[in-house]
Amino acid sequence: MSVTVTVVGSGDSFGSGGRFHTCFLVDAPGIRFCIDFGASSLIALQRLGIPHNTIDAVLLTHLHGDHCGGIPFLLVDAMLAAKRTRPLTIAGPRETTARMPAISAALMPGAHVMQPKFPLTYRDLEVLTPHALGPLVVTTFPAVHTRETNPTSLRVEVAGKTIAYTGDSEWTEHMPRLAADADLLIAECYFYAKSVRFHLNYPDIVAHRGAWAAKRVLLTHFSTEMLANLDRVTEACAHDGLVVTL
Repeated sequence: MSVTVTVVGSGDSFGSGGRFHTCFLVDAPGIRFCIDFGASSLIALQRLGIPHNTIDAVLLTHLHGDHCGGIPFLLVDAMLAAKRTRPLTIAGPRETTARMPAISAALMPGAHVMQPKFPLTYRDLEVLTPHALGPLVVTTFPAVHTRETNPTSLRVEVAGKTIAYTGDSEWTEHMPRLAADADLLIAECYFYAKSVRFHLNYPDIVAHRGAWAAKRVLLTHFSTEMLANLDRVTEACAHDGLVVTL
């Protein structure tokens, strides 16, 4: 059976090019889950006609708003309007369980008085350790990004397929292992030429092509400068609404 990846959002923090924040929706036998859920992800799902109540789990790479800021809006709508009954698991880097309620309180003050009527589970994922989440096996790797966000890269095995995602990070020694034999490697590529701390750019992608033994590579998280140079890039590039079948 096939696994599909829908690019719900492929943008950077600032919505360059009118793109939504990072969110990848994965459909596999017996489970639908998201990798990251940025602040605009609920809007992006609405645009695609995908009900968020159909999502079983959200996997977070780090705790920046363009990667996790949509969770509070998802939860409040699930309790108030969507009347969710389906269980939901939110898994991410260390301190996800402790810090997501604080993020929710900052974005939706007063929402703490509401209690979900559906099973809601938080999981903190220790790096370099395989974690079983239902039919998923999730392994996270240390990433080099803003330290306070507890950054990770992420590898998911499901239904005989492997999806790897760099998250936001400079090149690290872990990335070859992250990408090894993955059916799809999603790699951030923030700039085409400019070098920016804590991020990959296109020269990094070119320099490390030989180290990424993935079957397919998809670039994402584009700045305005990167968007202006996509016609000069040989790798496949994400756009909102793109569907990849593995």
